[in-house]
Amino acid sequence: MVRLCKNIEVGATLDARDLRALLQAVTQIAVSAGRAILEVYERPTIDVVLKADRSPLTEADRRAHDRIVSGLSELSDLPVLSEEQAPVPFSVRRAWQAYWLVDPLDGTREFLARNGEFTVNIALIERHAPVLGVVHAPAVSLLYAGAPGAVLASGTAASLAAPVVPAYRSQGGKPPEPICVRKPGPVPPRSLASRSHRDAATSAYLERLGAAAPICIGSSLKFCRLAEGGADVYPRLSPTSEWDTAAGHAVLLAAGGDVLTTDGTPLRYNTRDGLINPSFIAFGDATGDWLAPLRT
Repeated sequence: MVRLCKNIEVGATLDARDLRALLQAVTQIAVSAGRAILEVYERPTIDVVLKADRSPLTEADRRAHDRIVSGLSELSDLPVLSEEQAPVPFSVRRAWQAYWLVDPLDGTREFLARNGEFTVNIALIERHAPVLGVVHAPAVSLLYAGAPGAVLASGTAASLAAPVVPAYRSQGGKPPEPICVRKPGPVPPRSLASRSHRDAATSAYLERLGAAAPICIGSSLKFCRLAEGGADVYPRLSPTSEWDTAAGHAVLLAAGGDVLTTDGTPLRYNTRDGLINPSFIAFGDATGDWLAPLRT
């Protein structure tokens, strides 16, 4: 068992009280990281270096990482897997039954473009599935959170219809309000696409689906838009990393949606040597056949 918040343990199913306590604590950590990001964001100029994969890195990424790791280490002794740290070999990770999966600043390109569409992502993964997630967009003072909760042995969320802690949204520090996906979805469905990473396969999928012109949004806010009923489907047929998706995935599950890989199985975490997700379709209304365009 791993002890959390003094009297909460991971290793058995977490109940609603435990998850609510964790969400409150993780929300505070995400907001603190957001403040560190804004301190850099509000400067006249922002220094940038390129990582080995040519993606940008700023002081804001590093400062948010430090705040999150510090906060989570006080909260629990679970391992933390963050984008802004040295790689952890799968030979070590494969033994983790539960861990924190973090992207301290998701959407660094949006951060540099100063369009506000960047987020702090913190997720709790247990048995390869997200059981809790917080997504915070500090530039617009917007926060999403939710906890789908218990996980079946297969790794599928146990309670999509009735999550342990339903998803909610808080704007500008106001009291949280519950959110849920749109059911049934409209015809044609409203689709989402990445602002910075568009590809031909996604365009072809949306054309075969007959979807309305996609709404382009950066970072994990796409999952949150689905969760609050502002769109219906988000196909991602180009690469993403596991820390890009986990927190938004948890919020979407808690709001009644789901994320499936293109072979129809739930998107899972920490199951292979690499940390690149397979292609997936995220959606709100589970009665729709969102994989049909892939079979034509």
